[in-house]
Amino acid sequence: MARRVHVVPHTHWDREWYAPFPTFRARLVDLLDELLPRLDADPSLAHFLLDGQMAVVDDYLAVRPLAEATLRRLAASGRLAMGPWYVLMDEFLVSGETMVRDLQLGIERAAAFGGAMDVGYLPDMFGHVAQMPQLLRQAGFDHTVVWRGVPAAVDRSAFWWEAPDGSTVRAEYLPRGYGNGAALPDDAKELVGLVHEFAARYADLLGDDPILWMNGTDHQRPAPHLGRVLAEANALQDDLELAVVPLAEHVRSGPTEGLPTWRGELRSGARANLLMGVASNRVDVKIAAARAERELERRAEPLGVMAGVGGPGWLTAPTTGAPGSTPPDPSAALLAEAWLQVVRNAAHDSVCACSHDEVVAAVLHRSAEAFRTAEAVAARELRVLGASVAHRGALVVNPSARARGGIVELELPGTGGGAGLQVLTEDPGHDLVRRVPRADAPTVVEREIEVRFPVTSVEIAAADDGTLDVTITSGSPTRVWTGGAARRHLEALAAADPDGEVRVWARREPSRSVLAHVGEVPGFGWTPWEPGPLTVDPVVVGDDQRSLSNGRVTVRVDPDDATFAIGGLTGLGRLVDGGDAGDTYNWCPADADVVVDRPDEVAVTVVERGPLRARLEVTAHYRWPERVVADARVGERPVEVRTTLEVRAGDELVRVTTRFDNQSRDHRLRAWFPLPALATRSRAECAFAVVERGLTAEGGPSETGVPTFPSRRFVAAGGLTVVHEGLLEYELVDVVDGAARALALTLVRSTGMISRPPMPTRPLPAGPHLPVEGAQLLGNRELRYALHVADPDRPAPDPYALVDEAFLPLLVTRSGGDGPRPATGTALEVDGAEVSALRRVGDRVELRVFNPSSEAPTVVRLPGRTGWRVDLRGRPVAPFEGEVALGPAEIATLTWPLG
Repeated sequence: MARRVHVVPHTHWDREWYAPFPTFRARLVDLLDELLPRLDADPSLAHFLLDGQMAVVDDYLAVRPLAEATLRRLAASGRLAMGPWYVLMDEFLVSGETMVRDLQLGIERAAAFGGAMDVGYLPDMFGHVAQMPQLLRQAGFDHTVVWRGVPAAVDRSAFWWEAPDGSTVRAEYLPRGYGNGAALPDDAKELVGLVHEFAARYADLLGDDPILWMNGTDHQRPAPHLGRVLAEANALQDDLELAVVPLAEHVRSGPTEGLPTWRGELRSGARANLLMGVASNRVDVKIAAARAERELERRAEPLGVMAGVGGPGWLTAPTTGAPGSTPPDPSAALLAEAWLQVVRNAAHDSVCACSHDEVVAAVLHRSAEAFRTAEAVAARELRVLGASVAHRGALVVNPSARARGGIVELELPGTGGGAGLQVLTEDPGHDLVRRVPRADAPTVVEREIEVRFPVTSVEIAAADDGTLDVTITSGSPTRVWTGGAARRHLEALAAADPDGEVRVWARREPSRSVLAHVGEVPGFGWTPWEPGPLTVDPVVVGDDQRSLSNGRVTVRVDPDDATFAIGGLTGLGRLVDGGDAGDTYNWCPADADVVVDRPDEVAVTVVERGPLRARLEVTAHYRWPERVVADARVGERPVEVRTTLEVRAGDELVRVTTRFDNQSRDHRLRAWFPLPALATRSRAECAFAVVERGLTAEGGPSETGVPTFPSRRFVAAGGLTVVHEGLLEYELVDVVDGAARALALTLVRSTGMISRPPMPTRPLPAGPHLPVEGAQLLGNRELRYALHVADPDRPAPDPYALVDEAFLPLLVTRSGGDGPRPATGTALEVDGAEVSALRRVGDRVELRVFNPSSEAPTVVRLPGRTGWRVDLRGRPVAPFEGEVALGPAEIATLTWPLG
C-alpha cells in the first residue's frame, strides 16, 4: 500500500521583518495577484494555506478591496485556508490576554470568509507557553502544528501536548520546519527522492504516519509546476501517493493511539533553534508593549465597566446612531483600534525586534498610539465614574480586583503641608505668562485661554506707565472671551497703541500636589479621600543619609560598590556588564571578554525624605568597554548610572529605577541579586500561569542551551521576588554544587546585527546578515523594577499583588456630589482567582479569570452575579450563579448582562 504524502502549498508571511511593512505588503500584493487567478484556473492547485493569520488578508484587501468577493468564494469552497490567528505572535513576549484577543480577532475576521482553519497553527513561534493547549481547546481546536521548542524527550512527530490544567491537544511536530517541501523540483523523480530522503532521515519520528510535505517558506510564491510534478511522481512509482490536501485534513488523519505526552511549555533547543535571546534585545520594545497592554487590560477596560459606560466591546462598534438617538460612546471604537495595534505588534518578528530599524520604529509608534489611546479612554471613564458618585471632592479608585490601600497623589487647594500629607510641589496661583506688544495681545490671550480653559474672567488694567496688565483667571467653566466685552476692549486698546506693552498674567487658586496614604479601597471600587493623620509608620531617612526604613522594610546603600541591602541581605543590584558578540536572536559571549561589575566612584543623595515616600539616588561611575571587535571587547566608555531606590509608607517593596546614557555597543548589562536562600528552581509568570524552571536549558546541534528564561511580570527564587516592567529575561546564576546563589535580571542587551553568521551559541544563521544600528540601544535608558525579600515571620507575598503595588497605582478623580452611587462602593466583587480581563462586550460584561495555582482548586466568588461561562468564541458552556469552581491552573470566561 502506497504511503500517503500530504502536500500543503503555503506561504509563511512575515508582515514586517528584515524589510519594513510597506515593502513586504507590495510583495504580498504581487503574490496574491498571481495566486488567486491560478486557483481559479488550475484545479491541481486544490488548496492553499495563507499562513494561518488574517492580517495577510486584511493587508491585501487594503490595496485590493475588490478582491474580497474572490477571497470569500475561494475560502468558502475550501480552496483557501484562513486564520485562526490574526497574527502569528511570540507567545513569551506578550500577555496572555493579547494572545486571546489575537485568536478572537482572527476567528472573528475569518468568519466573514466562511470560517477559520480548524488547526491551531503555530509554525514559527520562538517557543510555546504552557497554557497554549488550554487556550486552543477553549477556542474549539483539537489539533495544533508546532516546530520550535519540542524537546528531545518527544520521540514522535505527533504527541499529546498537555496544559497545566490537564487540557490536551494533538500536536504535529514539523521535523524540518514549515519549509521541508519548499524547494519543489521540476523533475518528478527528483521529488520522489527528496521525499524518500526526508522519510528515512526522520523515520524514528514519523513511523508509518502520512508524511506532511509543507510546500512553501518565507514569502514564497506557489510553484507553477506543482500539479504536473505531483501527477508525474505518482505515475512513475507506487511507493508514495502524493496529493494536495488541507492541513486540517492531514492532522485529522493522523494516529491518536500510543502517542507520547508532554506537559507544559515547549522551550527546548534540542530539535530547532529556539532563538533564546529575543527576550532581551531591544528592551525599549518590550517595555513599550508592557505599558500598552497594562493600560488596556488593567485600566481602560476595567474602568469602562466600573463607569457603566463604553461601547460594544473591542471587536466591533457602531460609529453612527439613528437620527435623534444618543450618539454611540466612542470608547469601544477607540479600544478596538488600540487593541488592533497591540495585536499587530505581537507578531513574532515585530515584538521580538529581530528586524529592520524601520520596523522597530513602527512597532514603537504603534505601542505608543495604543498606550495613549487607552490612557485617554481610561481618563474619560474615570471622570464618568467620579460624576456618578454621591460625594463631593477627591475620590480614590482601585482598578484592580483585590481590595488594597496605599499612596495616592492629590491636587489640593492652598499651600503648605498638613496631617498625613507629603507636599511635592506648590503653585502660588499667579504668574507672568509673557510680555507682548499690544498688537499681538488679542491673539496671545486667546491662545492662553485655549490652554487654560475653563476661564472665569479676563481682567484688563492699565499701569501708571501705560503698560496693560491682562489677567486670565481659571476656575469654573464660563465663556468670557469669545464675543465678550473683554476681547473687544483689548482689540480697541491694541488698535489705539499697537506698540505698547501688554503683560499677560495667569491667575489660579493656589494649589499643591501632595502624597497621602489611604486605607483599603474595595476591588474594582472607590472611596472618598478625607484628610487625616497618617495611619501607618512613616518612611524615614537614616542618620547615615544612605538608608530608608518604614518599619516593614529597610534598604541601605553600600557607598563602596553602589549595591544595596534589604534587611540583612547585602549586595543587591550589582551591575554586571559583559560583552555580547551575538545578534538580535542570540546572546554570545566575546572571546576576550572584559566584565565590569564595580564602579570607580559612588555618591549617594537623598532625593525625598518622606514621610510617605522617600528616595535615595545612587550615582555610580563606570568605565565600560566601547564595543566588540574580532570577538574581543576593546576601547572604553565612561558612563554615569543613576539608580533611584524608593520606599513607601506601609509598603514592603523596594522600587528601583535605573537610568543611564548608553554609549557602549555589543554588551549585556544585568543586575545581580543574591538570594536569601539557595535555589534550584525559579517560578516565573507566563501567560495565565506561573511556570517552574530549573538551572539548565536544553540545547541541541542548532543552539546552545543558555538558561536565560522569560518572565512576563515577575520571577521568584530563593525567597526573592522581582517584579518588573518589560525586563523579560532572567537567569539563576552563581551556581555552586547544583544550587544558585543569585538571580540576574537583564537590563540592556546591545547588538548590531539582525543575524550573524555561525557563532558559538548558534552554528547557523537565524535570518539575514544585516546591520541594525537601533539594536545597539544607544542613548538614554530608563529601567524599572521592584524587589521583595521574604520575611520568615510573615506570610509569603502574592506576586500578582506585588505587581499591582509596583505598577498599577490607585487613581484619583473628582466626584460631583449628586450621582446615584454611594460614596464608597464597588462595581464588581470577585475573589478566589486572578483577573485577566474585565470589559464590556455589547450590553454585557465579560470577565476572564484564572487559577494561578497548578496544584490546588479554587472557587471564584461573584456575589450577586448570574450568567454564563463561555468559551473563547463566546459560546455558552454552563450557567453560573454567584460562584464558579476552577480546577488547578484553569482559565474561565464569564459573562452576564451589564447592570
